[in-house]
Amino acid sequence: MRASLFQNGPPAPWPSATVNEPLPRLTVVPPGVTVSRVVKRRQLACALTIAGSDSGGGAGIQADLKTFAALKVHGTSVVTCLTAQNPKRVLGICPATPEFVILQLQAVVSELPPHAIKTGMLLSADIIEAVASFLKRDRKCPLIVDPVMVATSGAPLLEKSAIKALCTTLLPKADLMTPNIPEAEALTGVRVHDPEQLRKSARQLHAQFGCAVLLKGGHLPRANEALDIFYDGQTELLLRGPFVRGVSTHGTGCTYSAAIAAYCAHGKPLKEAVSLAKRYITRAIRNSARVRAHHVLSWL
Repeated sequence: MRASLFQNGPPAPWPSATVNEPLPRLTVVPPGVTVSRVVKRRQLACALTIAGSDSGGGAGIQADLKTFAALKVHGTSVVTCLTAQNPKRVLGICPATPEFVILQLQAVVSELPPHAIKTGMLLSADIIEAVASFLKRDRKCPLIVDPVMVATSGAPLLEKSAIKALCTTLLPKADLMTPNIPEAEALTGVRVHDPEQLRKSARQLHAQFGCAVLLKGGHLPRANEALDIFYDGQTELLLRGPFVRGVSTHGTGCTYSAAIAAYCAHGKPLKEAVSLAKRYITRAIRNSARVRAHHVLSWL
C-alpha cells in the first residue's frame, strides 16, 4: 500500500487572500536619488593629547587614547616622539621635528577643535616652544600639562636643556600641572619626604607657575595610601586611594592626566575632574591584568 505523503493528515488550507484589499501607496524616487533613514547621532566630546608614542602600549599616546575611549571621549593626537619601548626599558627615541608637530596641531584643530588638551612627553626645548607658541594663538579650552621627565623604567624623557623652556613657555599657560614627586623636586629644588612637604610643594608650584597643581604622592616613602594634593590657590584637596601592592605602575601618570582631560572635555569643573580621575586611576590599577609577564592597567 502506498504511504501517504501526510503522516498526520492533510495540511491546513492556505489562508485566502483578499483581492480587494488596497495596497499601500508607493513613493516614487527619481533616478540617481538615494533614500536613507535619517538617524540622529549623539555628539561626542573631543580631547587632544600631545605626547610620545609607547610601542609597548602601556603609556604615552596609547594610554591616553585608551583612557579617552573608556570615558566616552573622541581622542585626537599629536605625536611628538616615537619611542622603542616596553614595560622594562626604553631602547630608543626618535623625535618629530617641531615643524611636523605644528602641522599635526593644525590638522587636528582646524577640523576637530578639542574641548580639552593634555601634554605628555615633549622631549626637547624646540618641541616645547613650538607647542607653547601654537597654543598661545589657538587654545580655547583647558590645558593639562603632565611634565613628563623620566619613564617608569628610569629612562630620561625630557632633555635637561628643555626644563627651562617647560618652565618659562608652557607651564605658565597651563590650567593644571600634574607632576609626581621627582618632577616636583626637579622644578622646585625642594625634597619631598612626607605629606606635609607634599602640601608645601604643591603651594610652591602654584606660586611659581600660577596654575592649579595636582601633585601625585605615589613616591612618598612609607606611605600607607596613594596620597595626592590638589591646590588651585583657593581650594586644597587631599585625594586618597589604596596602594595596590605588587602591581607595576607603568602608564599611571599618563592615564591619570588623560582622565582629567576627558572629564574636562565633558564640561566638568577642574576640581571635580581631578576627583573623578583619581577614582578612575585607582580602579584602573586595582583591576589591572597581566599581558605576558607584565601588568597593564584596566582602562575600561
